[in-house]
Amino acid sequence: MMANWRALAGTTFDCEKTSVTASKGMVVTNHPLASAAAVEMLTMGGNAIDATIAALFTLNVVEPMMVGLFGGGTALIRLTSGQVVALDALSTAPAAARPDSYKPVSDTWPGYMDVEGRSNAVGASSVAVPGALLGWCEALERFGRLDLDTVLQPAIRHATRGFAASEYLCMSARIVASDLAKDPAISAIFLPNGMPLKVGERIRLPELAETLRIIALDGARALHGGDLGRRCAEYLSSKGSFLSVSDLERYKTIEREPVRGDYRGLEIIGPPPPCSGGVHVVQMLNIVEEFDVAKLGFGTSESIHLLAEVIKIAASDRRASTADPDFFDVPLERLSSKAYADERRAEISMESARAHKPIAVGNDSANTTHVTIADADGNVVSSTQTINSLFGARLIIPGTGIIPNNYMYLFDPHPGQPLSLEPGKRITSTQSPLVVLKDGTPRYALGLPGGPRLYPSAFQAVVNLIDHRMTLQEAVEAPRIWTQGQELEVERAFGEDVLADVRAKGHNIAQIAHVAGGMCAIEFNEDGSTTGASCWRADGTPVGIGGGYARSGTVFWADYERREPSANDQSSNQ
Repeated sequence: MMANWRALAGTTFDCEKTSVTASKGMVVTNHPLASAAAVEMLTMGGNAIDATIAALFTLNVVEPMMVGLFGGGTALIRLTSGQVVALDALSTAPAAARPDSYKPVSDTWPGYMDVEGRSNAVGASSVAVPGALLGWCEALERFGRLDLDTVLQPAIRHATRGFAASEYLCMSARIVASDLAKDPAISAIFLPNGMPLKVGERIRLPELAETLRIIALDGARALHGGDLGRRCAEYLSSKGSFLSVSDLERYKTIEREPVRGDYRGLEIIGPPPPCSGGVHVVQMLNIVEEFDVAKLGFGTSESIHLLAEVIKIAASDRRASTADPDFFDVPLERLSSKAYADERRAEISMESARAHKPIAVGNDSANTTHVTIADADGNVVSSTQTINSLFGARLIIPGTGIIPNNYMYLFDPHPGQPLSLEPGKRITSTQSPLVVLKDGTPRYALGLPGGPRLYPSAFQAVVNLIDHRMTLQEAVEAPRIWTQGQELEVERAFGEDVLADVRAKGHNIAQIAHVAGGMCAIEFNEDGSTTGASCWRADGTPVGIGGGYARSGTVFWADYERREPSANDQSSNQ
């Protein structure tokens, strides 16, 4: 059924990409080569988990500014059996880190999270304990069908033979060129001859290819207890990192119970804290459920105002209440309850903007990636992964090709706060991989990068799909808004007449190019097929699988079935 949202819309838009529908599996990642790697696994007999891990290893190569072995992330895995697993592989603070390890330059915003020498943001001193590789390998071992060596082959191939730099990658390198230039290993690749990469220029990563070959043989223990980990830790330590070999050896992933909510008869499933996305997406949906969002229309001044007020409420609660549950008592049940939504909804005036305890933004980076994959057997994966900022710590560990994270930038450098730095503490992330069920079966799966803009964007996509009845492609490309109590960011597609009315309600508006990053989404259709969609905000590419092997008993020789069996046929069958 076609969406009917345009009849009531205050803002309309045209999609720049097209969706794909297929019957035998669907892959959506933020790079075409990663999507191809995932499809390769599915066509080899692998499942959605195999495809996801192949895609992530490939993204480590072809989208190196966003994701890597030395990063962290979250995977929401819905198995054919109906079981949903939330796998937490987020980074932790090294054991040597202390609440006062950095010297803040300001106690007020902006600048609250910044420290002397940018030492929590750039260089070895910004590196936290990685979890990505261990998370990928554990997911594959527990739920996949293929071996690690097999799923690594596309990544190894592209690292060895090279790939063409996209405009997205080249622009990323230009943005942080001054930082990249400080490290000889990373600048040699992404600033060749001191100049930013050109679109289409071929990038080869032979050292990373060799690292991937080591991992193919030794698995995650190569980094977490092996020689590769020792070399990484020793180099980083020599450059001022808190990270040690022991930190790598002690790191563990955590399987957590997903957050669950319901919205207009559909079940919403997301990751729990220290990911804040799941709980606050559920919270925001609970708040808007009592409004007739469809009647308000998409992109009208009334709907923009309502969403902005709801996003501000969630942002204030996130800042005060969401952190590593091993270090902070997160009121998860209260935040996700309908009763609490009733309390917060009462604070909203549809006539004017309110403060809702305005808060300052944190350092959760917009530079992340996401994959959403479903196979023909009913396995679904929605996974968000990152090295935090563009190119992480903005260095390469010599001889390995590894770009480490700069996750220390996510810890509050001021002691005594919910997000303050403590040994072993997990970073708090806005990652929001979602799976939406209808009557117990998948209806949608989606996710995206975007830092603090991420979970409100996922929330808006759910509203677009359920309330405005947009097509999947429309829902992921629809213009977005974001605020945390300061100015209201709106994408430029919103009409000026509408924005004038929003300003009249008291919102200070900033028009920007885009809010958050490239969404990767899958819709599960009633006929058993799946539709995949990605948006213009990244190099996202959906690829579906149809067709398959020949009908059983089919042979090339058309007259085979009509001829009489020969003596040779009979003897060969004995």
